[in-house]
Amino acid sequence: MNGAHDLGGMHGFGRINAEPEAEEPVFHADWEKRVFGMQLAAGALRKWNSDISRHARERQHPVDYLGHSYYENWLAGLEKLLMETGLVTAEELASSKAAQPAGEDLLKHRLHAEAVITTLTRGSPAMMPADTPPRFRLGDRVRARNRHPTGHTREPRYVRGRVGVIHEYHGTHVFPDLSAEGVRVGRHLYGVRFEGPELWGENANGNSAVYVDLWEDYLEPA
Repeated sequence: MNGAHDLGGMHGFGRINAEPEAEEPVFHADWEKRVFGMQLAAGALRKWNSDISRHARERQHPVDYLGHSYYENWLAGLEKLLMETGLVTAEELASSKAAQPAGEDLLKHRLHAEAVITTLTRGSPAMMPADTPPRFRLGDRVRARNRHPTGHTREPRYVRGRVGVIHEYHGTHVFPDLSAEGVRVGRHLYGVRFEGPELWGENANGNSAVYVDLWEDYLEPA
C-alpha cells in the first residue's frame, strides 16, 4: 500500500542526522525492550506472521505513523493485531487488566525470559520453492512495475516505473504481498541495481547506484 511508512525518495523531511551505527544503542529506553519482548511473545502464538505484523503497523493513520517513534509503531501494530484476533479487547488495553485469566491454549505458548535468546536465534525460514523457473537472468534490464496495491508490498514507490539491471539472484522466498494475507507461496527474488540518475534525475550523482531486492512479481522486461 502507499502509506506513510514508504518514505524512500520523499521530499520535505529535512536533513537526516543518523546516529553512527557503532554508537547507536539497540534500545533507547527500557520500555522499548518490553515492546520487543511482547512482540516476540505474541508471535509465539502463531496468530500472524511477520508480514501481517508489518502491515498492521502500516495501516495506521499517516499522522500517527509519522508522529510515533520506531517502537511506538511496533506497539500500535501489536495492539491492533491483538484486538483483531480477539486476544484482548479495547477495554482490557485501556485498563491494562485482563477481563479473565488466560486459558490453557495461551499459557502453553508463554515465552519465558530465559527462552528469548533461543527464540531470537532460531527465527523461521524465508526460503520457499516456487512453481516456475526464474524469468530473469543476471544482466537483464528490468523495469519495476508501476503498481499501487491496496495491501502490503515490499516494492518501494521510488523505484516503481524505473529501469534497473539484475545484479544478483537470491533464490525463491516467501512472497510478502500474499504472506500478509495469510497465504504462503514462493517467488523468485532478485537484487536489482538502479543507477542514481534513473531514480533521482539528471542532478543525481552519476557515480551513485542503489541496490534493491525485488520479487519477480514486481518486475517486467525493460
